[in-house]
Amino acid sequence: MKLYYARGACSLSDRIALHEAGIPFVQERVDLASGLTETGRNFRELNPKGYVPLLVLDDGRTLTENVAVLSLIADRAPHLQPEGDLGRIRLLEALSFISSELHVAFKPLFRESGQTRREAALNRIAGLLQVLAGQVRGDFLLGGRFTVADAYLFVVLRWAGQFGIVVPARLTDHFRRVEARPLVRQSLREEALPPAAAIGRIGSGLAAGALGEVLRSASAARAR
Repeated sequence: MKLYYARGACSLSDRIALHEAGIPFVQERVDLASGLTETGRNFRELNPKGYVPLLVLDDGRTLTENVAVLSLIADRAPHLQPEGDLGRIRLLEALSFISSELHVAFKPLFRESGQTRREAALNRIAGLLQVLAGQVRGDFLLGGRFTVADAYLFVVLRWAGQFGIVVPARLTDHFRRVEARPLVRQSLREEALPPAAAIGRIGSGLAAGALGEVLRSASAARAR
């Protein structure tokens, strides 16, 4: 497989999930601001949507959208799904909420928005995090087992910390637990992202340059 990613973007969760699944893959970085990959290819020729992740399967077929990519990885590595007869359904429920509600709520922060919209977004995100915190059951989001949903949530919590959003204690514990995983640490190193020193008031711990790259890339990708 081949993962096209942008540093610090939601594609970080796919990298983490692939490593946790034990699936070999190669990678290519995308500069979403210029629309070029690190080898100089026009990324829109590979993915007309113009954003990451893009996963190229071994047979050449491609997959986009984080929920779909993470679901495929979980299908191929069942230990990354919750247990129980509704395990896969609960996973899709969690991934959908993170993607369609929490991730999307960051858009005014990723773009050049007015103060009113930014403040509304910050409040919205804080409220959504409270909802998620109330649903945590066990060491991880969906129980006692790490799943691909935890990888996605981890990335979003990094963004929350960079913007100074106060993260509920239960999710703070979750963040630290996930970050301590060896393959998560490896994934951060591969994207030259330092581990966060704290969550909720991370500041420099998240590497402002890395998040700045995500913000510029997101803005450019949606303007194209």
